[in-house]
Amino acid sequence: MALTKARKLGLTGKILIGMGAGILFGLLLRNLFPESTFIENYVTEGFLNVIGTIFVSGLKMIVVPLVFISLVCGTCSLSDPSKLGRLGGKTIAFYLFTTAIALSVAISVAILIHPGSASLVSDGLVFNAKEAPSLSQVLINIVPTNPLQAMSEGNMLQIILFAVIFGFAISHIGERGRRVAALFNDLNEVIMRVVTLIMQLAPYGVFALMAKLALTLGIETFGSVVKYFFVVLTVLLLHAFVVYPSLLKLLAGLNPFTFIRKMRDVQLFAFSTASSNATLPVTIETAEHRLGVDNKVASFTLPLGATINMDGTAIMQGVATVFIAQVYGIDLTITDYAMVVITATLASIGTAGVPGVGLIMLAMVLNQVGLPVEGIALIIGVDRLLDMVRTAVNVTGDTVATVVIAKSEKEFNEVTFNDSQAGKAASSFNDQLNAK
Repeated sequence: MALTKARKLGLTGKILIGMGAGILFGLLLRNLFPESTFIENYVTEGFLNVIGTIFVSGLKMIVVPLVFISLVCGTCSLSDPSKLGRLGGKTIAFYLFTTAIALSVAISVAILIHPGSASLVSDGLVFNAKEAPSLSQVLINIVPTNPLQAMSEGNMLQIILFAVIFGFAISHIGERGRRVAALFNDLNEVIMRVVTLIMQLAPYGVFALMAKLALTLGIETFGSVVKYFFVVLTVLLLHAFVVYPSLLKLLAGLNPFTFIRKMRDVQLFAFSTASSNATLPVTIETAEHRLGVDNKVASFTLPLGATINMDGTAIMQGVATVFIAQVYGIDLTITDYAMVVITATLASIGTAGVPGVGLIMLAMVLNQVGLPVEGIALIIGVDRLLDMVRTAVNVTGDTVATVVIAKSEKEFNEVTFNDSQAGKAASSFNDQLNAK
């Protein structure tokens, strides 16, 4: 009987168990063996690091083939160029709109709660900000000189552009194109099965990631910036569970509770990995098979969102800007706050695909309003945990945009969205494995 119940336990339940067990395991080792070099070398950086890294690497392994194959499949079925242009315009406009909302709410809440204190400032603060690329360089870099190199480096904007062009060409060469399209559709089914296989490892990967986090992230880290931490966390949760559901109901007329229930796996993956790209295979699988979004839309909007949609990062930047201004005793005007919103919103696209993009964007924002970039050093200690939460917020925003746009383009199956059993392929496949 117990075995039967264990088999029926869904992926979400298994991930939650793995997450809770990992945190407890990490805290237990931390308290029983404080400052143990053996635990640090062989458990934290050894066993747990190996398992967690392998899991995240497995997800990242399929991101490029999944995005390329899925996007080619979606694009080659769009023979009308105007539809593709309309889809792109709607997607970028939606992402910019929600980013502006995120920033505005973050700044308003931070001003109201006032998390910064002048007592936190220190002459020893140092932060070396990387220089952001110019807009012209970003535009130039979108076009790949070598598509294979773009794939090997995981440059998502270049991969997206090449896949769109490739898929568009397939749709315009007649019978030969249809044969190639059929091949890509078969490859898409294969890659989705690979996603299903890797998802079976999720509870173990999440256990290792959470245990390592509990072992390495001390409570003392939060001491000086605890108020900042909880302000950012509050706004992130507000954006994920109030703003997004409201937009979903207002713009698509769909039940937000159904959406949130079906997004649990994606949010848990995003929280565990702290990477929108690593979570992308699960996001696409969920959008298509559980939420009823057609591949033509999901294959375009989700990879683009994983690259340029940074609402969670924008919330951190909004609160951090106010926090740093308060710490240094600098009064920002309404104009300054408006510049923060505009700069950070546009920078979310302008710095897309750049490593360490969150801190680069924050440095740009601080420079724009004359705040010391060194203040970033104050918040780096708690940024890892907040990064996990804001990644979950980002993927939620990507999926809300995808559902809303799919509904507006009539590429959405509402029956699948409302079906509580839709997308249970992973569970049934797991049952088949157990039976063997």
